[in-house]
Amino acid sequence: MPTLKPNPDTVAHQKSRCDDKHPQQEIPSLDRLLRAPELQQLQARAGRQLVLEEARAELTQLRQRLSGTNANSTEETSLDHLAAQIEARVGAALRMSLRPVFNLTGTVLHTNLGRAPLAEEAIEAMAKAARGAVNVEFDLAKGRRGDRDDHVEDWLCRLTGAEAATVVNNNAAAVLLLLNTLANRREVPVSRGELIEIGGAFRIPNIMRRAGCRLVEVGTTNRTHLRDFTEALTSRTGCLMKVHTSNYIVQGFTAEVSDEDLAGLAHENDLPYMVDLGAGALIDMAALGLPYETTVSETLAKGADLVSFSGDKLLGGPQAGLIAGRADLIAKIKKNPMKRALRVDKVTMAALAATLRLYAQPDTLRAKLPTLRLLSRPVAEIQAMAERIAPALRLTLGDGFQVTITPSKGQIGSGSLPVESLQSVALALRPCTTKGSGAALKRLAAAFRTLPRPVLGRITDDALHFDLRCLEDGGDEAAWLAQIADLRP
Repeated sequence: MPTLKPNPDTVAHQKSRCDDKHPQQEIPSLDRLLRAPELQQLQARAGRQLVLEEARAELTQLRQRLSGTNANSTEETSLDHLAAQIEARVGAALRMSLRPVFNLTGTVLHTNLGRAPLAEEAIEAMAKAARGAVNVEFDLAKGRRGDRDDHVEDWLCRLTGAEAATVVNNNAAAVLLLLNTLANRREVPVSRGELIEIGGAFRIPNIMRRAGCRLVEVGTTNRTHLRDFTEALTSRTGCLMKVHTSNYIVQGFTAEVSDEDLAGLAHENDLPYMVDLGAGALIDMAALGLPYETTVSETLAKGADLVSFSGDKLLGGPQAGLIAGRADLIAKIKKNPMKRALRVDKVTMAALAATLRLYAQPDTLRAKLPTLRLLSRPVAEIQAMAERIAPALRLTLGDGFQVTITPSKGQIGSGSLPVESLQSVALALRPCTTKGSGAALKRLAAAFRTLPRPVLGRITDDALHFDLRCLEDGGDEAAWLAQIADLRP
């Protein structure tokens, strides 16, 4: 019987079909991936569950990219490559999204960047409170439940001249709580020129509606008189209110009613007078060479029954809303059920208490409180820094960009003294060619944001500007210079 020999052409064709695998067939299994030494070590460091989830996600996305492709696909499917991709994904998942940045925008109290930097004393107090149990709401002397406001109320009264004080989580909450306590289901006359909107769509009319009171607009945008308030008073009026305009000012043919007159009108009609002061200066800013800002104590002395203000603006502390004024009204506010919903935690209370204590020593306040130190920083000091670090920046950027030192006008920020500017110094980075300069600036700004500690500036006048007011001597400057060498423009 003859022996059948395989056809060489057929064998070659079958072998070719076996070798011509679809790219998806080259993908390692999930189990094989997880057994790779690199991922075994990663699981020990980051936990099996997270590595498993990211491995599944990586394989799913790879299969989707390879779906319908042929053997000529350039997708890498090796075990080593996939392990590296998974390790990168796990690293990204574990990386803190809340990161320190260099604020070189020119706005000192930048709402998007956390506003006031805290004093070291406040940071230390926060750390101590965070590590374990503290008497946040426990009276150690009496051995029973206490009031968390006790930790700051005495200092707030000392610094403002108020009879009593309380704390909530921000000034918007303070205004909401005040209105709900004093004027729920009642009317509140407010000048049309003070119906402000600030960042995050905070609008006085909306806050008043949520607080349960009815806004009564009086006067006009640019001129409001005492008679406008007088004519608005009815048996349903709950209180009189004045609002700090925060982020704008009306100039020209204007008129507004003074605190003294509004307080007098309110008291003649047995009504409380409240002021939303906003920025919350506790000291005379003019003494530091800054523009004048009405202080809390001055507002109370002019007749205000209650004043609300921020803890994280000119006061220089953590985010908080502070209310200071008459003891009977503060007691009423504390009984409002909303007060519990708006209270601050132990860490914030610790930082606020530590910040307020710094005001006991006016001579060292500027040195210890970063907000005041940065706001009052001499221009000559900033100029000297610019001259020190500009050469390193020129060396890093090479021939593609020009680096010049230029005068800059910054802002206090967060609605504090909105029309006042801070004279400063900036580094201006300009592309050497005008063609495509806009795209080049955007790429450069993005490159600075990818540094280990991202650097944030502002693009204006065809240049990327880094205002150096908030880059302090010493550690900040050294950290800036150390990472500039890693920049990849």
